[in-house]
Amino acid sequence: MKLKKLAVSAALATASTMAFATDGYFAHGYGMKAKGMGGAATAMASDAMGGANNPASMVWAGDRLDIGLDFFAPKRKISRTGATAGGLNGEATSDSNLHYVPELGFNKMLGWDMSFGVTVYGNGGMNTDFPGDQNASGGGNMCGAGFGATWARSNLLCGNGRLGVDLMQVVVAPTFAMKINKQHSVGVSVLLAHQQFKATGIQSFAGFSETAANLSNLGRDKSNGVGLRLGWMGQLSDKVTMGAAYSPKTKMSKFDLYKGLFADGGVFDLPENWNVGVAFKPNDTWTVAADYQVINYGGVTSIGNPSTNGGATVPGTLGGAGDRGFGWSNVDVIKLGVEYKYNNAVTVRAGYNHSKNPIQARDVTFNFLAPGVIKDHMTLGVTYNVSKDSELTLAYMHAFKNSVTGSSLFNTFTGNTAGTDKIEMSQDSFGIAYGIKF
Repeated sequence: MKLKKLAVSAALATASTMAFATDGYFAHGYGMKAKGMGGAATAMASDAMGGANNPASMVWAGDRLDIGLDFFAPKRKISRTGATAGGLNGEATSDSNLHYVPELGFNKMLGWDMSFGVTVYGNGGMNTDFPGDQNASGGGNMCGAGFGATWARSNLLCGNGRLGVDLMQVVVAPTFAMKINKQHSVGVSVLLAHQQFKATGIQSFAGFSETAANLSNLGRDKSNGVGLRLGWMGQLSDKVTMGAAYSPKTKMSKFDLYKGLFADGGVFDLPENWNVGVAFKPNDTWTVAADYQVINYGGVTSIGNPSTNGGATVPGTLGGAGDRGFGWSNVDVIKLGVEYKYNNAVTVRAGYNHSKNPIQARDVTFNFLAPGVIKDHMTLGVTYNVSKDSELTLAYMHAFKNSVTGSSLFNTFTGNTAGTDKIEMSQDSFGIAYGIKF
């Protein structure tokens, strides 16, 4: 009962703060040790975060509890240049730039060959909050009194004074793992997924929605679903370990309040994803790990459908089957990490994470709401053994600024010469976790 209460508390805290947007809207890593190694964790078993990385790793992790908190700081900016219509040019930066993201992992061995645990983690990143009083460059005002009531003048950067969306996903993953023999294990996690979403300031698109009353400024809506993650881990030798994990698309209940925004009447499923990894330990001091991950955002219609679906000036092209989405493509991620045991008390880590940018130039205007364009991350980490049964882990990540530029969708919607839109983002995060072995 105590474990259940702890998991629920962590889940609720995660759902109230999640704002990731690194590998698309997946985190660059799960668990502070993985985050210090660029996210490489598929072939590692150093904590109880296997429900997010590789369920089969849990049977090698031993009896332990891991509790962590990440301080996540994204910087997001949007701009328009070259529009001939007065007042439509300018730039704005998003508020809500600091978020607190908790995580939890628990694992209990059931004899030498089986384990049961739970991992709590989150995803997110469609989190923007652009204030309506930021003046445009050159004397214009992107969201001020200069804009009239009609949607063409109110601008995608404006709405009713603020523009933004907030997507938060939390997963509670009960996990069972077992050793097939002394070298190989398999595992399964049941993914109990919960997500929340809200949108503000996009009511100007009501004329393009199949359900205009379910588009914007409706507060938080909630969605739930159940999925699976399957995993395998094999110690091929005393130096080489490999792992693999797969999660099919998780069907989620619809966002009914926002069925006029998301394609297929409010569908927002969790995308199919899989990862493979290898860890090489040449001696007792060094470990080098590498992961390859694929996230199939394109398999979720509301995420993957092009924002140009429906053509120019066509009413009813939001919210229905095959309607406009965010245009995100599938993402390939390479994660590289190195771990060095300095002495019996201190272990240091470094890593690099490279992700394909899911957003094309075609879809820049829609992704003012969700500028998840990050590609490259550098990470550092350290673990200090407080005692033989407890440890403190720190992890830092910097995601380098990236941007995408494309023709404004104002051309598509109105036929106006609306210029060029640009989205950009950079990020920093600092996390701390406490691990207890028992």
